[in-house]
Amino acid sequence: MRLVVGIGLRAGTPYAELEGAVADLPGPVELIVTLQGRETEPAFKQLADHLGAEVRTFTKDELARQPVPNPSEQVNRLKGIPSVAEAAVSAAGAELLVPKYKTDNATVAVGRLPADGYGAQERATVQRVIAERRDVRRGFLQLPIDEEKLTRVLEAAHRAPSVGLSQPWDFLLIRDLTTRTKVHELAVRQRDVFAASLPDERRQAFDGLKIEAILDAPLNIAVTCDPGRGGRHVLGRHADPRTTWFSAAIAIQNLWLAARAEGLGVGWVSFFGPEEVAQVLGLPPHIELVGYLCVGYVDHFAPAPELVRSGWAKRRPLSWAIHDEEWGRRTTSIVDDAHEAAQNAAPATGQRIRVIVGGDATHLRQAEALVVDLHEDRPGHDFGVLWRPARTPAEAEEYGVEIARDLALQGAGHLDIVLNDGSPAAKALAEGLRTGASACGLTHSCA
Repeated sequence: MRLVVGIGLRAGTPYAELEGAVADLPGPVELIVTLQGRETEPAFKQLADHLGAEVRTFTKDELARQPVPNPSEQVNRLKGIPSVAEAAVSAAGAELLVPKYKTDNATVAVGRLPADGYGAQERATVQRVIAERRDVRRGFLQLPIDEEKLTRVLEAAHRAPSVGLSQPWDFLLIRDLTTRTKVHELAVRQRDVFAASLPDERRQAFDGLKIEAILDAPLNIAVTCDPGRGGRHVLGRHADPRTTWFSAAIAIQNLWLAARAEGLGVGWVSFFGPEEVAQVLGLPPHIELVGYLCVGYVDHFAPAPELVRSGWAKRRPLSWAIHDEEWGRRTTSIVDDAHEAAQNAAPATGQRIRVIVGGDATHLRQAEALVVDLHEDRPGHDFGVLWRPARTPAEAEEYGVEIARDLALQGAGHLDIVLNDGSPAAKALAEGLRTGASACGLTHSCA
């Protein structure tokens, strides 16, 4: 426990009085805090030396801003602040553990500091590894990976948290060219299927993208999941079995970040059915494939993700993803933000998308069609159908703005908005689509 002691004291307070006031603390003191100017008191200095604690002071204004459970009218009258001891503990960023208690000439409060984080340089390194992680598909070198380095990467993956410490993952290392060729053929087949599903202009952009490096990388790693590992009573899994697969995904992220720190590129391949790959790899029926990774040394790490550099997609701003206390309550209204952004939006270019508001999967005859289903009942799974059962017209409008802006990030340049439902929610969502389109410079029409 990291303790902080806040002290308010009169001039000339005896040292023995302060020493006695902190004699029964529940642990060592890391920080001793007070009002600026009181740190020069001989008893205070001697106490800090005795405790071996760092001294920190705060101004009247800093202390006055702190909420305190036991304000003092006398201190407020003399010092212009409601408290010294408790307020200083709060200003130090500590949780108040022991409210202030008094001696003849002093008040003392004790707080508990949170566990220490890393220093600035170490934090910068962690953030750098996260920011520079790339899904690598190009530039792999035909060099064997050092076994100690590979072990460190796998150890990092194996240290991932897992539901009930069930550790449902296994790592199948694949170097054999024959096996990798079979997996590559599955990926090529699925690439062709996906390309055929795209509108013409989007297909042309897709043709320039490299979607895997199965044969380029010297090592492939299949990360699997055993959903039943740990038996019947795995702690935390009973209410949400998905946590087992989430655990395996976290292991992959650990692997990815550790690999980047070691100078190894990683690419996640998803262009195949997991059952097909499982058959090629000879996985037993109870084991499920979660991720198929291409790993190896690369000639460089790109400054930005390939999908961003190619113009295929852009990152979603963090502010769109944070809701405060309840869904839709953002720091800035997504609707208001869109109206403001529309004033300076640059014209966008890209694919034409036909957004059918109030439709269902039967409206997906054309590749450029996207349906927004407003019904209360969840529709059958289809990525061409966005299920948005808005509870109010205001929420429906937010959904419309969000859909339009997300489509813009995925390369849309024009929206054809088709209103297939006359309900207030449908009309509000269509209005949101228009607002979101304007915010991103998308041309749009509505029928």
